[in-house]
Amino acid sequence: MDMQVSAGPKVVLEGASVAYGDLTVLKDVDLVLGDGEFLSIVGPSGCGKSTLLKLISGLEPPAAGRVFVDGAEIDRTPPHVGFMFQRDALLPWATAEENINVGLELGGYPQADRAKRCQELIDFLQLTGFGKHYPSMLSGGMRQRVSLGRLLAYEPELYLMDEPFGALDAQTKVMMGRELLRIWGRYRKSVIFVTHDIEEAVSLSSRVIVISGRPGRVKREVKVDIDYPRDLRAVRKTAVFHDLCSTIWDEIMGEKAVEQAADDPAEAPA
Repeated sequence: MDMQVSAGPKVVLEGASVAYGDLTVLKDVDLVLGDGEFLSIVGPSGCGKSTLLKLISGLEPPAAGRVFVDGAEIDRTPPHVGFMFQRDALLPWATAEENINVGLELGGYPQADRAKRCQELIDFLQLTGFGKHYPSMLSGGMRQRVSLGRLLAYEPELYLMDEPFGALDAQTKVMMGRELLRIWGRYRKSVIFVTHDIEEAVSLSSRVIVISGRPGRVKREVKVDIDYPRDLRAVRKTAVFHDLCSTIWDEIMGEKAVEQAADDPAEAPA
């Protein structure tokens, strides 16, 4: 069954640009994220993908243009926005339960109900029996599950994820992608997922945005016409999956060719 998102946008960028002195990182970015949509962002290294997330989170002000979350123009970090990074960023001196409780506390969850809610999240993330373990006692995939648990505990309406599985091995990355889709399918929150992995972007998302080389612009939007729920192993064997990956790959390689030609005009294609 195809899961539809509601009509109202969660995020809107109108001609948004970011510059650091004379260096323009993002320029004239127009983007709309539907409420409940899973959107991935891909593009060449240094194109401003992470900066785009900072812009939406209010951590980076636009040099030009406007950014809206839930219809309100932002000038600071909007409420109920959660950020997840490539490294788990867990408190090393805190157990898995204590790290998840940080999210419950920040989200204003009633103190009397936190222990029950924390255990629900531990069980939901298939971490039963590991709640008293410290991050150093957990595998990379388990630490990322704890990070997801802390994010879920905070109960954000918008998930901004900056290569959250980039440091994991291929098998664990697929497993975490499956876990993320399971969570998204249950809670149906809006997700913007930055990744360098084209296959990961296509297998998870309903849409993929390709960002051009710096200054980053929206170069192409690719709709992923694969129904949810998805069996990630089965999806990766389909012709439509390979066609979509090829389309996105060609766009990014085109960007690399332009960059190479700019660096060395003699290498430009005839």
